[in-house]
Amino acid sequence: MKKKLILYSHRIREQLWFRPFLFCLFSVMAALIANKADGFGIEDMVPDVEQESIGSLLDIISASMLVISIFAVTSMISAFSSASNTATPRSFKVVVTDDVSQNALSVFIGAFIFSIVATIALDNGYYGKSGRFILFLITLTLFAAVILTFLRWVDRISRLGRLEHTIKQIERVVTRSLSKYLEHPTRKGRAIEGEWENALAVYANETGYVQHLHLELLQELAEDEDLNIRLNCLPGKFIHENHPIAYYRSKGEADVVRIGTEVCEAITMGETRHFDEDPRFGLIALTEIASRALSPGINDPGTAIQIIGSHERLFFQWNSKDEQADRPEVEYDRIEVPELSVEDFFEDAFRPIARDGAGNIEVMLRLQKTLSSIYTIADPQLQKYALQHSEQAYRRAEASIDAEKDLQTLRDACLFLHRGQVSA
Repeated sequence: MKKKLILYSHRIREQLWFRPFLFCLFSVMAALIANKADGFGIEDMVPDVEQESIGSLLDIISASMLVISIFAVTSMISAFSSASNTATPRSFKVVVTDDVSQNALSVFIGAFIFSIVATIALDNGYYGKSGRFILFLITLTLFAAVILTFLRWVDRISRLGRLEHTIKQIERVVTRSLSKYLEHPTRKGRAIEGEWENALAVYANETGYVQHLHLELLQELAEDEDLNIRLNCLPGKFIHENHPIAYYRSKGEADVVRIGTEVCEAITMGETRHFDEDPRFGLIALTEIASRALSPGINDPGTAIQIIGSHERLFFQWNSKDEQADRPEVEYDRIEVPELSVEDFFEDAFRPIARDGAGNIEVMLRLQKTLSSIYTIADPQLQKYALQHSEQAYRRAEASIDAEKDLQTLRDACLFLHRGQVSA
């Protein structure tokens, strides 16, 4: 249950309103806590700050922060719209969680709330001599924080939503997700071994995407009911109500109703996919940007080439995979978890680009070079599908490119035609 709450807290923290809400609470506390200084007996040690001086500074903050906050929200919405229109609508989830923008909006709104609360308290004689001095220091500190935040935010908002910056943001998110997956391909459960006979199925109770697997809940259920559970879904998979999401075997009498209910509760589902536990979704988002760039209306092969480079960097995480990953720790020994297919990674990353860029020699050359690079990674699965996609990409290009010289150039770069040279 603790991990389930942590997951929900992560989802809440991704919401645009969450940080401004917290900063508003801190602002109210800061405005009111200055009054506590009047009871510490430091009146003779601090200067007497005029109420009008603090009031003028608070008036400046309150008058300007509301305008800046509105401007910040407008700029962020414009950036989000730009990211969705120029990249892919799937990039919205990444762009909206930009830390710099969220922190800036939080500071601006929090400063406005602070100034309003402090002004009301000041006008009603809430602060003594010491309280006014502490309030003055807090106000100066907040004013400096607003200026520094604004300068940093102006630099970020000038790039937020732009295509190149959006690509980098998505690549960073996919890098974390893929690294997490490669570290624990079975999510600390057991790998699937052999076929099960006389296993009972648990069917989904709703239709949608799998977003998260609560393996700790499944482990507790398996221990209570003396079960072994084999999952039949992973985050990112779209399932329906007639789809078996898990199978289980029991050594004795099992509470079928409880098992079905708790297995469904342990598998979080929703209408959309999330990047953090679904590395394939990140590859799909990047590839969608390349496909859009290769459309006749945009015709931007340079962006597609940049995306291919992003894919190459992502696939090279297999190159640095720890040898211990072949023997990952098993924390949930009663749960068998399927692994993602390497073939699916290749299909998500390269098939749409090979299809949409088949007639562009520059894109095809970059794709063949990337597949040749991936083939150098000492992983049989990667090498197998790199060869397959090299040939598939070439066949598509062969059917689309008329210039024989371009085709010859492409043949010279093809992995499947020069495999021995690449491996050497």
